Amino acid sequence: MRVFSVGLISLLLPQTAMAQAPATLSAMEIVEKANHAIFYQGGDQKARVDMLITDKQGRERTRQLTLLRRNFGASDTDQKYYVYFNKPSDVKKLVFMAWKNTGADDDRWLYLPALDLVKRIAASDERTSFVGSDFFYQDVSGREINEDVHRLVGEDDDFYIIESTPKNPKDVEFSSYKNWVDKTTFLPKKAEYLNDKGIVYRAYKALKIEIIDGFATVIDAQMENRNTGSTTRLHYFDINYDIGLPEDIYSERYLRKLPKAFLK
Repeated sequence: MRVFSVGLISLLLPQTAMAQAPATLSAMEIVEKANHAIFYQGGDQKARVDMLITDKQGRERTRQLTLLRRNFGASDTDQKYYVYFNKPSDVKKLVFMAWKNTGADDDRWLYLPALDLVKRIAASDERTSFVGSDFFYQDVSGREINEDVHRLVGEDDDFYIIESTPKNPKDVEFSSYKNWVDKTTFLPKKAEYLNDKGIVYRAYKALKIEIIDGFATVIDAQMENRNTGSTTRLHYFDINYDIGLPEDIYSERYLRKLPKAFLK
């Protein structure tokens, strides 16, 4: 099970909905429901993503990618991701693949087409920039729920406010983070990551949500890095759930040999 620290997939995967919760939920129950809403709705999912990275000087870089996600094993446990970069030319054919392993380190690979090289991403690199964006590799697949201590620190008519503190602070660059979890959908609408001085240095917002295939889905999101002054905006489109993605495309073989039928 993964904690609901937002990211891509939150980094790339559009987020999905749950029913209204009773007022008596504990912090861990809220985390579990948010984790499910973020990562596990549907058996699989395909989405295209436009990524816009804007630096402090206002200079822009773009990426367009296709993301294929499939659940494996028991409910809300193992999961695999295949991310193919369509454009621009300097990243075209680059592939990122991740296997989420419950109770163990995730496996991550990056295929660099210019070098025809498959690079294994070490666990120690999971909180580094994802292809130059303001999201991290770990934002794609999330954190284990039990890696952090969670507290319900606030609540209003619309949101639960959850504060999460790492059990092993040496493994991460944040001292804590907060999520504003929507009471109806269990999607984090806002998240803030704090440094050891209690200052917010990274902030996420879900900017637009639509119902797709019966799921409430984030179609626009943004991550801001206040240390660098840069932002990364994500727009999701051509989103489909439960399309029957085969298991074998999530293998090292398909880092070089693309599963073209599912990337159209």
